[in-house]
Parts: sequence; structure tokens; C-alpha cells
Amino acid sequence: MALLREDCPRCGTRNSTFDVAGQNSRGIVEANWVERFELFSICRHCHTGTIFVAENKTYDLREEIQAPGALLKKHGYLNDFMTTGRYISLRDRQIDPAPEFTPDDISAVFLEGATCGSVECWNAAGTMFRSVIDLATKSLLPPADNPEPSKGIRRSLGLRLQWLFDNKLLPVELQELAEAVQQDGNDGAHDGTLTKADALDLQDFTQQLLTRLYTVPGRIRVAKERREARRTGGG
Repeated sequence: MALLREDCPRCGTRNSTFDVAGQNSRGIVEANWVERFELFSICRHCHTGTIFVAENKTYDLREEIQAPGALLKKHGYLNDFMTTGRYISLRDRQIDPAPEFTPDDISAVFLEGATCGSVECWNAAGTMFRSVIDLATKSLLPPADNPEPSKGIRRSLGLRLQWLFDNKLLPVELQELAEAVQQDGNDGAHDGTLTKADALDLQDFTQQLLTRLYTVPGRIRVAKERREARRTGGG
């Protein structure tokens, strides 16, 4: 029988033995030979089930584990040749990625916020979305040696947004959505009292802001490149 030795997320037992009762391949995920599996496993201490995520460590077993149910037929601990540890949880719920063409550093913060929201950690989600807005809007400001805006406006997200709207540096259509973050310094993100509605309002504004700043220009740039390629190629 195939076994796993893992900490049980259900009862907290350290290095518990699990009987592997089912497997599901998620396909090749890396280097054309690393295959990811979901393994339904029963803890021998609390007799409850957990779905662990596992991947083969070496290429040598690639063909052997391709057969349906091959892992279930193995004898001993799969840890010997599989990387394990992570398990399926609320973090695996469907999470919307950042809009297309968003820079990687900003996209990573957005994903963290969306992940927090997926597990109903509204204060954490709101804080991450505010960080995204902060990062994205700082790039719209004039150089620091410019007298406008003032240092206070540069530091305050709410004041900065208003300045950007007043100076036509952000689309006016976004201004109503921006109410979710306008009360800088007095909002629930600082007090730790954000509600689900507050966090989702922040997410909506963040998505629309990133779309306007990055997705629309990115798509236009790609379309222009295709047009130039057609003309250069003569067709």
C-alpha cells in the first residue's frame, strides 16, 4: 500500500502516517517530466482525509508513474521519490489574476490580495489592494524634485488619487469607484475593520485601475506591433 508521512492538517499530529487512497494527475508542470498529482490520503491518527499535492523528484520514474493508479500500487512511503507537503485548501479556490500586462511586481501583490479575499481575510485583502494602488499611482507622479504635488499629497494615497483625478492623470470614469480608498487615514484598512463589501470595492477599483494603466496600452502596443509586422512582411 502507498503511504505518506506528513503533518496532519486536520488533527495536528506531526509526521503522521497516511494511507494513500486515491490519485489524480494534474499533468506535466515543469521540465517536460515533472508531473503533479493530487493524492487523497487518510490519516491513521484521526482517520480523516486530506488531498496532498505531490510531484516526482527525478526523471527516472517518469514512465512508471504515467500508468493509471500507478502511485497507489507502490509499496512504502511515496515521500522517498515525491516532493510533498502542500495540501488542497481554501487557497486553491479560483482566484482572478491581475489584469493582462500588469508588471510582475504589482501583479504579485494583487494576487496576494486576491488570495486573502478568497479565504475571507478582508483586512489583509484590503491592505494588499491598497498597496497595489499605491505602487501603480506613484509612477504617475512628476519627479520628486517637482514642486507639485506637495510631499503630503505624495505620501497620502487618498490625497494622491484626488490630485491625479484633478490633473487628468487618471480617467474621470474611475473617480466614483475611487471612493473606496479616498478616506486615507480613516479607513478600515488602518483600523482593522474592513468588511467584505469594503474589500471587494477595493478589488473592483484596483482591477479597473490596472486595466486602464496597463492592459489597454498593452493591447494597443501588441496590435501596433502586429500591424508593423504585417507591413514589414509584405502581407
